[in-house]
Amino acid sequence: MGTQVKTPSGSNDYILQMEGVSKFFGTVIALKNVTLRLRRGEVHCLLGDNGAGKSTLIKTLAGVHKPSEGRYLVEGDEVSFESPREALDCGIATVYQDLALVPLMSVTRNFFAGREPTKRLFGVIPVLDMRLAAYTAANKLAEMGIHVRSPHQPVGTMSGGERQSLAIARAIHFGAKVLILDEPTAALGVKQSCNVLRLVHKARERGISVIFITHNVYHAYPIGDSFTLLNRGQSMGTFAKNDISKEEVLNMMAGGTDIQSLVDELEGHQAA
Repeated sequence: MGTQVKTPSGSNDYILQMEGVSKFFGTVIALKNVTLRLRRGEVHCLLGDNGAGKSTLIKTLAGVHKPSEGRYLVEGDEVSFESPREALDCGIATVYQDLALVPLMSVTRNFFAGREPTKRLFGVIPVLDMRLAAYTAANKLAEMGIHVRSPHQPVGTMSGGERQSLAIARAIHFGAKVLILDEPTAALGVKQSCNVLRLVHKARERGISVIFITHNVYHAYPIGDSFTLLNRGQSMGTFAKNDISKEEVLNMMAGGTDIQSLVDELEGHQAA
């Protein structure tokens, strides 16, 4: 496993911290001096427009990239992941937009994805216990409020929201302490987006910490406890929900443009 450096312990209620992290690709500055702190059992929304640096930050959190500068701590210990597998072993699970699902495979096979339960044939030969796998997949999905028609149905027959829910439920079942969700409501309809947001709420109720990455303030604000805004690889600050309104978040993301004034102006033109 990658380097893990002990830091002084104390009353640290952060499960994950990035302190002054920068990431350079040659002369390209993808992230510059970004600090992000995730409390236990919190939904922390990472907001930013396209090109803000969200993808680079996700991959740094997930162990794909190492920080060029700064410190990365998990439960108070400084870490240096060599691969995403090491991050996953620490309980940090990332659900990317592509979901890592195979459309032609069943819900059950996608749920376990190589970690299927086995039984002993003739007491000696290990074989896949499909009955237990199907029961477990259906039961764990039902616990999260997802009721599939059959655990044997191909994932390709599921809606976008159901696939998102499957990927999230899979991560939770296999012991995720931190869920990093990459644009989970992108390209989903209103009802499907609501179902995904409800699932995020259920994860928080289970004590799981969530980093919710999006550019959609209307999805982030109802579910978020705190917000970090990125712009061109730099943090514009972190705010508790009680300290910032939805309109203020929108204005910051729009680069200072007064969104409400713009809406009023457009409505005035339409009325004319």
